[in-house]
Amino acid sequence: MPHLNRTHDPSRRSWVESANTGTTDFPIQNLPFGVFSTGGGSLRVGTAIGDYILDLAAIETAGLVRPAGEATVFAADRLNPFMALPQSVWLATRARLSELLDRDNATLRDDTDLRHRALIPMADATLHLPFFVRSYTDFYASKEHATNVGSMFRDPDNALLPNWLHLPIGYNGRASTVVVSGTEIPRPHGQLKSPANDRPRFAPCEKLDIELELGAVVGTPSPMGTRVSTADAYDMIFGYVLLNDWSARDIQVWEYQPLGPFQSKAFATTISPWVVTREALEPYRVNTPERLQPLLPYLEESDPNNFDLDLEVELTAGSGAPVTITRTNYRHMYYSAAQQLAHHTSSGCAMCTGDLLGSGTISGPTKDSFGSLLELTWNGRDPLTVPGGQRVFLEDSDSVSIKGWCDGGRHRIGFGDCAGRIVS
Repeated sequence: MPHLNRTHDPSRRSWVESANTGTTDFPIQNLPFGVFSTGGGSLRVGTAIGDYILDLAAIETAGLVRPAGEATVFAADRLNPFMALPQSVWLATRARLSELLDRDNATLRDDTDLRHRALIPMADATLHLPFFVRSYTDFYASKEHATNVGSMFRDPDNALLPNWLHLPIGYNGRASTVVVSGTEIPRPHGQLKSPANDRPRFAPCEKLDIELELGAVVGTPSPMGTRVSTADAYDMIFGYVLLNDWSARDIQVWEYQPLGPFQSKAFATTISPWVVTREALEPYRVNTPERLQPLLPYLEESDPNNFDLDLEVELTAGSGAPVTITRTNYRHMYYSAAQQLAHHTSSGCAMCTGDLLGSGTISGPTKDSFGSLLELTWNGRDPLTVPGGQRVFLEDSDSVSIKGWCDGGRHRIGFGDCAGRIVS
């Protein structure tokens, strides 16, 4: 069950007034971690609070937080050194930051010099990839998405393959092309083959798609040969990011047999710049959907490990106005991130600090809640009408932005944007 403490108290307010609006993604109840720079200077770790970034390297140097004792972890270009510390340190550090930013705490609030150095307007900062992605695994864990794809390309009466209800299907992707929100995405090239042609041709992708996902970031590693339970897997996760696994559908359909996606998924994966901690999402834990087949014991969960997390995708077609094309919720996912991670270790596979697990496309039960253009247009049969024209798949100069948040009533726990623009 969720474990709540004072950091989750909805009545808490910060002396950073922009954190108290009720509409910001970054109230005092959130405190996500990221990496930023200012004025072309060095990269360092910060936490988002309202419209500002608290420079954790500055307050670590001042002695207000010391997660690693005499060593420093926040004057770094990645979160990995901090994520590699024990889970108890993650929790203690977040609690300390919550205390320092509380409206009634004068320690940082009334230290004019340090506050001026450590509190950076977010508009003046550049956000970077928040952690070194050690490895990247993408899953296929939405029953609705798998059913839609199976219905499109196989038999609607037998849309799910026999193994799907028994294990979280996944594949190892490319960590080298995981990029931070705002990075432009070059249109991939690859082998394309239509049913009317005997041979493939090499050309730019003509069916460029999105996949609305949530990424789980591993903090605590597991050694080779170790299998972890779903409960331990949940605790190993440091936090979560929004994730867009851009997909070249026409390259994929030609290459995926017999070994699955390769170049069609290797060219780019975009993540949001802020890692929302597992602890910040505790109040929003919900159960996975009802099982259609009993799971093997190693995949069973005794606690709710999904989240009531609202998600939406906004599409800007060329120079047109942005429009929301889908709204859904992470609670629909058939397999939780903890189940995915437990399955990943079930063979004895080692997991490392900085490993990234993509949830797979998050689709809901209705057409306006599907998480890919493949589903929203039903593989081109039903074009979307958007400002600036119609879209089946993405064209050059189109932009996509994913947003996600948990609704706390008086506040929301958000991730910021996960955005990218297609270029030729």
